[in-house]
Amino acid sequence: MKIAIHHRENSFSKPWISFCKNNSIDYKIVNAYDDNIIEQLQGCDAFMWHHHHGQFKDVITAKRILFSLEQTGIKVFPNFNTGWHFDDKVAQKYLLEAIGAPLVPSYVFYDKKEATTWAKAVSYPKVFKLKGGAGATNVKLVRNEKESIKLINKAFGKGFEQFDRIGNLKDRFNKFRDGKDTFAGILKGVARLFVLTEYARLQGPEKEYVYFQEFIPNNSFDIRVIVIGDKAFAIKRLVRPDDFRASGSGSIEYDHSTIDLRCLEVAFDVNKKLNAQCLAYDFIFDYDNKPLIVEISYGFAMNGYIDCPGYWSRDLNWHKSEIQPYAWMVEELVNKDEG
Repeated sequence: MKIAIHHRENSFSKPWISFCKNNSIDYKIVNAYDDNIIEQLQGCDAFMWHHHHGQFKDVITAKRILFSLEQTGIKVFPNFNTGWHFDDKVAQKYLLEAIGAPLVPSYVFYDKKEATTWAKAVSYPKVFKLKGGAGATNVKLVRNEKESIKLINKAFGKGFEQFDRIGNLKDRFNKFRDGKDTFAGILKGVARLFVLTEYARLQGPEKEYVYFQEFIPNNSFDIRVIVIGDKAFAIKRLVRPDDFRASGSGSIEYDHSTIDLRCLEVAFDVNKKLNAQCLAYDFIFDYDNKPLIVEISYGFAMNGYIDCPGYWSRDLNWHKSEIQPYAWMVEELVNKDEG
């Protein structure tokens, strides 16, 4: 089997390449942005591309190429089942509702009048989100009807920038205060007040829909479970001080004994229903202490999981061992090809 890999710095591609080298798996590095990418893949049985939601070229290109190749019988990572809903919380709402997964109650509107009528009838607080963004970006707590209608008017008016400049600066300052960022990070946040990210500049404003989720109080942490094939590992992410968001907080606990096994059960079950290669699941707990999925993603920040002390197999048995998620991704392709 020969695997083609699109290489990008600070992505899964470096450990993929190392694993192939160390295990005598035939591979070649390709450039997915080249016009002749299909030609470059001649003779390859699989193609792996860790495309990123913040890279504009990835956003407009990756899924088109990956899913086209999948139609020809080439194994790809991420495949359609794993990646079509990536960085799209609205798509995830429909998908998880369709399979009966325990999703945090979520609401999407494409009509301003309908959204306003809903906003006047519901209780608060609620959580407002844009469909894209990671690390709790583009996520706001909506405390009352007035705030909700203001967001609705903006959604069906000028829309929202892809990058929240003020929110980014506040987040950097809070992390600096808590010892999780540097003064240079604050300066970068100040610079972003004046210079947009390339992605936000090219993508344009987010508009003509509005998306909310229920706010479920008394969650001092969330649980992130990542399932790859028949293995899963998990972390507990603590909520930021004076905030309700855990994603992107940088406060992580790795003690596997504190992970609620029901989250693992749900994650394995949903992964099987979706026939997904690799998915990360974010869980919080409802008023009856039952786990609910907030959102899902095939990608994750690499550094946050280095200290995981082991993994669970599908039967929920714990295995104390160094986790090798990037090797498991390659093995998923190789083993399924051989099967």
